[in-house]
Amino acid sequence: MRPLQRREALHAVAGVLTAAALPGGLTAGVAVASEHSEKRPLPFAPNDISPADLARNETYWESVAKHYTRARGLVNLEHGYWGKMAAPVRDAYIAATVEVNDQSSIYGRKQFRIDAVESRRRVAQALGVSDDEIVLTRNATEAVHNLIRQYRGLEAGDQILYTDIDYPAFKRTMAWLEEARGVTPLVIDLPARVSESEILASYERAFDENPRLKLMLLTHASNQHGLVLPVAKIASMAREHGIAVIGDCAQSWGLIDFRAPELGVDWIGFNIHKWIGSPIGVGALYMRRGTLDPVAPYPGETDPQGANPSARIHTGTSNFAALASVPAALDFHEAIGAPNKEARLRYLRSLWTDEAEKLAHIEVLGGREEASWSGMAAFRLRGRTSEDDAHKLQRRLEEEFGIFTVVRNGLAGGSCVRVTPQVFTTPNELDQLVDALRKLKA
Repeated sequence: MRPLQRREALHAVAGVLTAAALPGGLTAGVAVASEHSEKRPLPFAPNDISPADLARNETYWESVAKHYTRARGLVNLEHGYWGKMAAPVRDAYIAATVEVNDQSSIYGRKQFRIDAVESRRRVAQALGVSDDEIVLTRNATEAVHNLIRQYRGLEAGDQILYTDIDYPAFKRTMAWLEEARGVTPLVIDLPARVSESEILASYERAFDENPRLKLMLLTHASNQHGLVLPVAKIASMAREHGIAVIGDCAQSWGLIDFRAPELGVDWIGFNIHKWIGSPIGVGALYMRRGTLDPVAPYPGETDPQGANPSARIHTGTSNFAALASVPAALDFHEAIGAPNKEARLRYLRSLWTDEAEKLAHIEVLGGREEASWSGMAAFRLRGRTSEDDAHKLQRRLEEEFGIFTVVRNGLAGGSCVRVTPQVFTTPNELDQLVDALRKLKA
């Protein structure tokens, strides 16, 4: 029997879902969407309009939104958890899932390697690096945790550095190095509203005052409030002081338009299932060619030539279908265009932050100037900084106004509520948020 091809698999699964009786009066939406979205062209952005102007072109973004199925019941402004798949990506994933399930080990041992090589090639191409500098992982957490744990260049008495805006799990792992290696963790607490010059001054001070500083974690876009750090400038300063840098781009790829070499960081963890929009469970590790020796292979793996970044990760059996769907996700992302996506997300964020800034009872967190902003931002009621305060605020937004957000903890200045639009979010939905913020005063 010949292997089932993806297009045939798509039609097969669509037919099954259409024929099936679904509970609760639901319709076979996946099947119907699959049949139609396969014929729908990708939403290629016009090339005769600037990203700033396109960001305000609601006709174009309505065409993009048609490729997504909206959540039911609530206005979802929490898209920083993972990125919803556009219909063409979902279709590719469904088809790949059918093929992997039907062909099982025949697929896994014969075809998957071909698909994985192509997915890795596309990721490397999109990031502006070579194929042999990329390893596909399950997520950025896997990549960054391995970089932290396997970094060789630490001795007892050395110092390591991270900030309050870093991802909580990474902060805990950095702190763990004190017990594991006898190093001293240092933490920079950045202000709730901060400028690029203030960020740079904080790092420069830490570098100058701590001569035994050997390793630092550097986040591109904070998961807490979307603050964008000037990574290339900080990394350049760190290099002058002989400090190794581990980059966290878990949130930034697809949220911000950049290529990996522009950051000047040798090792970076990425998520592909956030702003690039692949199926859940796909990330990437970037290790610049020639920089592998300071990071030991994963325990039990070997790399005698010091040239195999995949030896730094041992993922085990992965979600083959998710990995095979990465090219479809990149096709959709690139049809819109990274500069256009960044501009749209920044514009949507500004629709609510500009108005929130005018409200005396609201404290907006993040950057002081546009260069330090992204499409994500956060806020809290002024003077209400506890975790309990943030949870009460999040519940009020959901229960009183039908708006879904998320609480973020870990900032030195206290907890907050993060707001994260997506490209299909409408200005009207952000108007609803602004109206809610005004009423929260009562």
